[in-house]
Amino acid sequence: MFSFALLSGVAFSDLDSALSQILARRPAITDLKNELKELVSFIDFTSLEGSDNHEKIRQLCKKAILFGEKGLPYPATVCIFPPFIATAKQVLHGTPIRIATVAASFPSGQQPLSVKLAEIGYALQEGADEIEVVISRGTFLEKNYPTVYRELDAMRELTYGKSLKVILETDELQTPENIAKACEIAIETGADFIKTSTGKIIPSATEEDVFVILQVIREHYRRTGKKIGIKAEEGIADPEKALNYYWLVKEVLGDDWLKPDLFRIGANRLADRIVEIVSTD
Repeated sequence: MFSFALLSGVAFSDLDSALSQILARRPAITDLKNELKELVSFIDFTSLEGSDNHEKIRQLCKKAILFGEKGLPYPATVCIFPPFIATAKQVLHGTPIRIATVAASFPSGQQPLSVKLAEIGYALQEGADEIEVVISRGTFLEKNYPTVYRELDAMRELTYGKSLKVILETDELQTPENIAKACEIAIETGADFIKTSTGKIIPSATEEDVFVILQVIREHYRRTGKKIGIKAEEGIADPEKALNYYWLVKEVLGDDWLKPDLFRIGANRLADRIVEIVSTD
């Protein structure tokens, strides 16, 4: 275990200054056109709304496929509720696009562990490639860390062989210290990805939140040699903001993390904006 008061030489009190220095080195969007196109390959093309239905998910999947047909990369996944996994599998068959789903009482995390595991089991049975689970922020804020650990450990055991993303909901964790501690608990229980947020809280994740998580991931890599992925989620539509996340990953973790196996963005409108920008070249 490392100290949460200081991560890789960056004190939490100095985070804003360190973050500003890194982002100040980011080239202008006009000099990052190739990187902008590459961002499409990091997108989890998502629909997680109460109005979702089978036809809506079919259209979502067809739209995801179109990006590849337009000469852009395919999105990494479509991310949907578990009842639509079979529908997505039918539409996406023969493409490289994977299927991600949310489980474990998304977005609140406020259900007994048995219910959370049953949701995960259903998603696995339906054929999901990636499972996104969310911690109970209430349990964490009570400082009941053993329960948070035990629940994530049980989820990891059930999802063995599948990619597991653990959602922290950073805005509700309130402090950088809490974000760092929740991140480490998730990593220690075997998370493949740390995801900032559910996208259901306003405001959602920030560059500061991502920067804290990147510090923890880097420290873990230095200690163990194991790479953990990061997913920024806030319904990102602004290419400038998405490029900020790209640049932070590049600067803190290096180019090895700039691939879909280790970096994701939760966004739909972003892909449309990228098409608009690159089509004007």
